[in-house]
This record gives sequence, structure tokens and C-alpha cells, in this order.
Amino acid sequence: MLYYNWNLGDFVKRISNEWKDYECIDAGNGEKLERWGNIILRRPDPQAIWNVKYNDKWENIDGHYFRSNKGGGQWKFYSKLPDYWTVKYKHLTFKVSPTNFKHTGLFPEQATNWDFMMEMIKKSDRKIKVLNLFSYTGAATMACSSVGAAVVQVDASKGMTEWAKENRDLCGLQNNNIRFIVDDCLKFVEREYRRGNKYDAVVMDPPSYGRGPNKEVWKFEDSIYELINACIKILSDKPLFFLVNSYTTGISSTVLENILKTTLLPLYPNGKVDSGEVGLKITRDNLVLPCGIYGRYVSND
Repeated sequence: MLYYNWNLGDFVKRISNEWKDYECIDAGNGEKLERWGNIILRRPDPQAIWNVKYNDKWENIDGHYFRSNKGGGQWKFYSKLPDYWTVKYKHLTFKVSPTNFKHTGLFPEQATNWDFMMEMIKKSDRKIKVLNLFSYTGAATMACSSVGAAVVQVDASKGMTEWAKENRDLCGLQNNNIRFIVDDCLKFVEREYRRGNKYDAVVMDPPSYGRGPNKEVWKFEDSIYELINACIKILSDKPLFFLVNSYTTGISSTVLENILKTTLLPLYPNGKVDSGEVGLKITRDNLVLPCGIYGRYVSND
């Protein structure tokens, strides 16, 4: 399958290597150099702690995000950039814009998971209903919707939800069955259980720390187990997949695998659980930039 790059023993790295509009040109010294369409950005990356010898490409850039010693940071632009531009991944189109917290509105390493979800949905012989939690700007939503799934996406940020609606329009999915919910994810899931609503697939990308629209506190290590258990209660009789992404420092992918094996697998034994890293190929030296972890349940039906 396209989303497999290699397997080292029991540890899997899933590399998003089918981009044309995005490229990780180089990485090291705590930074990464990226091409977004024809725009070159230089941003901090806490995983790229190995040494790299800077070359001219690191200076021939359109924008550079500098960290501040006091926390946070700011952009310095060397070209006049539009407020936003778009990049394509296969048949999907996404809005990109440098934000004041260094992000661009898209995590390109997640393309391997978009491919996985699209493939699973296309192979299914039934209509699939997907719940996307902590949905950010909705890239996973658009991937699932584009191959026929009904999607409910939930995020506590109204601004990110509006950005997701822009991505919906860019992908030409205005007439598809997508619901956008601004809410605390756990509270929404608990209400769905009381309402008797069911989902065939769940994808979530919970933050390390955050607050809901009513100041609800989310802390990954304190809250993830409760959220996963709540989601299991709203799964259909034959769930297609259950995917958890994380960028939380100090949390191993094995933690996610263990949670899914001890909660989901006993209830749905006709499936399998695996975990590992997601990453990006670095063009300059063919290394892999690790970008996060995942754990997932996949149906064998």
C-alpha cells in the first residue's frame, strides 16, 4: 500500500511521500526548510536536533519564523506574500497561511493518514459516517468526505472551523454531508451517546494542552483515556477504523497502542491495532523528519 514506507521490526514509520506541492527540503539545527507550492518557509522544529551544514537554500527564503527567548516568536518575510495561497494533495486543495504561532494551517505529514482513511472508506461496501475530533482546519474531514463519507467534525476554535469551511469550498465539497461543530470534544461525544448517534470511524488529533469554548481544560495524559472510552460508546456494530494522532512530547506510540488494545480490541476482536510514527522525507539527505505518533484500530471485515 502506498502509505507504507518501511517497517523496522515491530516499529512502523509512515512517510507522507506523495506530495507535489509540498517538500521538506532540509532539516537540522532545530529548524526545517520547506516548500509550500513555490513559497519557501523556514520554521523551528523541535525534533530536528541533529546538526546540518547550512547552504544557500537556507538563505534563499520567503519567510522565517524566529523563536523568542521569552516564548512564542514572530515571522520575518523577505518577499511580499499573499495573505494565503493554496496547495494541492492529489484531488484535495487546502488553504495555507503563516500564523502567528508558526503553523501554516496544514500538517503535511498527515497525508499518509488521509490516504489510509480514503482507502478504507473506498473499500467499504456501506455508507461510512466519520467523527473527526480536534479537527483543526479539516484536512482529514475533506479527505474522508471526498470519497463519500458523511463527516461530523468538532473543534473548540471558531477560527479554525471557519478555515475548515474554506477548505471545504476549495475542495468543491459544498454539497457533501459535512457538519461543522464548535464545541468541547468530550462534551460533544457524551451528548452524542445520550442522543443515540453512532459512527463507523473516529479520527482524533488531540493537543497536548488546550481549553474548550467554555474554558474546559484538556491535558493529553489526563484526558485521552476518558475520551477514547467515550468514543467507543458511540461506535457502530462494525467500526471501520479508529485513529489517534498525537504530537505530545514524552508520549510513546506504544501508549496509544496499549490503550486501543485494552479498550477497543476486546469489544471488536475482528480487527487489529498498530502504532508508530508519521514523518516526512527530507530531500537533501534522504533522512526522515519524525513529526508525530499514531495508534489505530483497523477492521479486518
